[in-house]
Amino acid sequence: MADYQGMATSDHRLTAGTAAFRFSGFRLYQIARFCIVFCTEMQSVAVGWQVYEITHRPLDLGLTGLAQFLPGVVLFLVAGHVADRFDRKNLLTMCYVGFGVSSALLLVAALNVEYLHRAGSVAPIFAILCLVGAVRSFSMPASRALLPQLVPEEQFQSAVAWNSSIFQFATILGPAMGGVLYAFFRGPAAVYLTALSAGSLAVLTTLRIKVQSPPRMRESFSVKTVFAGFRYIWVHKLVFGSISLDLFAVLLGGAVALLPVYAKEILVTGPWGLGLLRSAPGIGAVVMALLIAYKPIRRRAGATMLWCVAGFGVFTIVFGLSRNIVLSMISLFFVGAADMVSVVVRGVLIQIETPDEMRGRVNAVDMIFIGASNELGEFESGLAAQWLGVVPAVVLGGIGAIVVTVLWAWIFPELRRADSLSRVGSSAAAKPT
Repeated sequence: MADYQGMATSDHRLTAGTAAFRFSGFRLYQIARFCIVFCTEMQSVAVGWQVYEITHRPLDLGLTGLAQFLPGVVLFLVAGHVADRFDRKNLLTMCYVGFGVSSALLLVAALNVEYLHRAGSVAPIFAILCLVGAVRSFSMPASRALLPQLVPEEQFQSAVAWNSSIFQFATILGPAMGGVLYAFFRGPAAVYLTALSAGSLAVLTTLRIKVQSPPRMRESFSVKTVFAGFRYIWVHKLVFGSISLDLFAVLLGGAVALLPVYAKEILVTGPWGLGLLRSAPGIGAVVMALLIAYKPIRRRAGATMLWCVAGFGVFTIVFGLSRNIVLSMISLFFVGAADMVSVVVRGVLIQIETPDEMRGRVNAVDMIFIGASNELGEFESGLAAQWLGVVPAVVLGGIGAIVVTVLWAWIFPELRRADSLSRVGSSAAAKPT
């Protein structure tokens, strides 16, 4: 009898862990999202290697991140309002078309790579990256605001975990495939052509999504409604603490932008090695996301998040000091695993506690925090490496992430004391199909 009960409990956990996939909209959403992340991550490896091969300046690697971040700074308020006023599925489809156009333009630039080498200029590539950043400023709030409409609330933490794990799986396969294709075909053209194909598949898949949700109240366009997302986050200190923690920790501790330098000059490997290094954080994140999908965070969510962000800083330091590619990959694995806890906690807090009619604006504000921690973090890493050297920049960034964690635990006691990620009184947002 005891064995039977144990088997029943195990079966129940397995079923609960995959419950979100009973909804066709969620399945199609994940296929499309995998394709578009695969597309952009594959491109990031090719762009990074191509830019560094042309200029040999670490600062230019940071500028690739800045070129994608700045359009979001200009457009995120408008993008959030657009995501709340118009059909999110149609908006997301248009954005995926934009990503495909960006891949096509990078392909054209790659076919003229000899001109870029002769000129020693990467300005055309930076211009295309600005377009990528502009498209992403609209796609991210639309995509994240659409997700709660595809599954009921009781499956939402699991859905966020699967959403993150599929995203990270794409970040594993994309860079690895990008590095292999770049090395095999001795150039970036094949990478951009494959990315264009993946983007086209994302468009076709998104068109098939059927959203079941009540109509939203559409507020008129005004300064007050545009800044509503800021006001919401400022009032809800738990949300503000979680997203600002992620902002400063990743801003200081992000080492991804410097991986081409580590691969080529410190670990002495090629594009294939860069692809493996770029994939390692994603592998760690996938493992953690799957663990959370099957064993959701039910107690002490805030404290768990704080400890994991501190761990993110510790393993960043280990990576910075490593001279062995295996140790570097292990360190990056744990960097990704620790960061995933923050991603899930923050994602659930924002989506569950935000009314549907303003999710676009709140997610747009969160997007600018994420962009600042990632793309602006890449610029900060490139600038620090240019001034201090690559290794000191990474090590000091890891130390900074630990310091920020300690400060946030003191400044935001609400975050430290946060317990459950569930809200009482869940209601379904979709029916299984």
